[in-house]
Amino acid sequence: MSFSKSIQPTDPPRPAKETLPTMYDLPSENPEEPGLPDEFHDFQPELLRMTFQPPTHRPDQIFSGSDMNLYYDLRHQNWYKRPDWFGVVGVSRFYERRDLRLSYVIWQEDVSPFVVVELLSPGTEDEDLGRTQPKPDQPPTKWQVYEQILQIPYYVIFSRYTERLQVFTLQAGRYVELELSEPRVWLPEIRLGLGLWQGRHAGIERRWLRWYDAEDEWIPTEAEQERQRAEQERQRAEQERQRAEQERQRAEQERQRAEQEQQRADRLAERLRALGINPDDDTL
Repeated sequence: MSFSKSIQPTDPPRPAKETLPTMYDLPSENPEEPGLPDEFHDFQPELLRMTFQPPTHRPDQIFSGSDMNLYYDLRHQNWYKRPDWFGVVGVSRFYERRDLRLSYVIWQEDVSPFVVVELLSPGTEDEDLGRTQPKPDQPPTKWQVYEQILQIPYYVIFSRYTERLQVFTLQAGRYVELELSEPRVWLPEIRLGLGLWQGRHAGIERRWLRWYDAEDEWIPTEAEQERQRAEQERQRAEQERQRAEQERQRAEQERQRAEQEQQRADRLAERLRALGINPDDDTL
């Protein structure tokens, strides 16, 4: 049974494909939030969340959010920003230590994010890069909130179109862009680094933002850890099989040696009997 809608004679003629708007022309179902949603904004924050494991804090004192409302001003309680991804350390993993968060409310949490990541989109580039000028009687810009109000220590911007990584850090209360000799940055306060990794995530091969440790090893996701454990178990099982095979071969060699010794003893006994000597005579 087909559920596709057939074109009826009364339908207006379909415009030529070249004249129809594309996904780049229709980036969002919400005109106030251009650039959302799209697949990359789902997959990239997911990988950041999976690999954000600072060794400086217990897992229950680490939180990260993506596409989550971040409320920052008690005087204007409906003002918020929505980072593509942000990480917080020194705060309970759960809201009031028991529930999943609906949003992140600064005046309740009392801990600002330590790092925020924005993924450039054509409709948000000016806002993300601080080019948008503040307007009177309007909420502050994203840049103002991150830099001046929340004073987030690290602000990271990544363009999947150009694969350019930009990192800003607070110096004297203002963001200063770091000069990167390679597309990665080390955050000594949490003993983690963030860089571009070439690999497959969510079934897609490309360059992704990902966290790495002090040994320059990419932090594995839970699924990768499971695969590593399964591979280690397979290797251990293979080693056990090889050891068992070696033991079997040694036992077979011992059996063959014993059999050869018995054959030599039997031949000697036959020669002795041929000479009239009883090899079973204990007095010999």
